[in-house]
Amino acid sequence: MQSKPNITEFNTETLDLINRIINRYPEGRQKSALLPVLHIAQAENSGWLSSETMNYVASLLDIQPIEVYEVASFYSMFNLQPVGNCVIEVCHTGPCWLNGADEILAHFESRLGIKVGETTPDGKFTIKTVECLAACGNAPVIQVGTEYHEKLTTQKADELLSKWQSENKISHTNPYL
Repeated sequence: MQSKPNITEFNTETLDLINRIINRYPEGRQKSALLPVLHIAQAENSGWLSSETMNYVASLLDIQPIEVYEVASFYSMFNLQPVGNCVIEVCHTGPCWLNGADEILAHFESRLGIKVGETTPDGKFTIKTVECLAACGNAPVIQVGTEYHEKLTTQKADELLSKWQSENKISHTNPYL
């Protein structure tokens, strides 16, 4: 797998964007910008948040690093270790599980030769399980980047994998640029 960067400084364009986001909030309330800034930092750091990157975010927001770590470790949308270009998030809450998410998850694992939390050796795919993706009526559901795929079957999963492999899918892009 390719080596992953540790962002400890953003380029001018990204810093300008972050400053615009911070300036949306009243003086002394810059911590309110933490979620969007973490999304930007993760996108700029190949889809994950290293300790160095989180420390940098804390310095930008003038907050303690632990405040960043607490938020980043709470939400499943943030990755605290390197991930593949395409992160497949499989909902594993009740409705999805009852409608076949376990079969879909096993199918992705079998097809990609990895388990949940692992990345393929070529760095293309990572599989994660996540809590509710808020599409229970269309279970089972997966999310890849900002795309939801509902009422999934193993056949649809194969079609998606083929598509993602051919287009070299990158699911962690900066949603603010």
